[in-house]
Amino acid sequence: MSNREIDLMVSNYGEVKKHRYDLAILPWGATEPHNLHLPYLTDCILPHDIAVDAARLTLERSAVRCMVMPPVPFGAHNPGQRELPFCIHTRYATQQAILEDIVASLYVQGMRRLLILSGHGGNHFKGMIRDLAFTYPDFLIATADWFAIVPAAGYFEEKTDDHAGESETSAMLYYRPELVAMEQAGEGRSEPFNIPSLNAKVAWAPRHWDKATKDTGGW
Repeated sequence: MSNREIDLMVSNYGEVKKHRYDLAILPWGATEPHNLHLPYLTDCILPHDIAVDAARLTLERSAVRCMVMPPVPFGAHNPGQRELPFCIHTRYATQQAILEDIVASLYVQGMRRLLILSGHGGNHFKGMIRDLAFTYPDFLIATADWFAIVPAAGYFEEKTDDHAGESETSAMLYYRPELVAMEQAGEGRSEPFNIPSLNAKVAWAPRHWDKATKDTGGW
């Protein structure tokens, strides 16, 4: 099976018009530094490549045809990240507008199922999806984080892996090893909050990333 059947990054209309699609998969990432050794678009590359693998298996095993769309490269970031070169912070209102336009386009084309596969921890789509459910009550929209599908516990030495750590690095070494510069990797440690309830996630506040980490990594 050619990827042109399931991956819009390499497909064309001559291939797409031959098929009926059951589900659209929208990888959604971010543009940000990932420690010193991973590419800026790590959060786009991984959900896209994982989605293509999933779409291939779904078609082979269940005869359900998915189309993986190009990844959206805009995510929300913490203070101290946006100030780093070429880290692009987008407001949730911007992300919502992008999602609404994508859904509107897919809807008029007859698509009724969409999975957002996120690769960035700062992406949150639940509220947007709830709002869209009133406008498009017959359109099923779901969201998932690729890194939460299989728990990392038991696979890696570190129990937590916030950003550009063992989990993301291992996945990038599998999918795109030519883009990983391990010899440049920083230590990747991040400092916790001084307030215990924030570390325990009883409450939440954004971490100032420039104060939490020296190399943009975090675990």
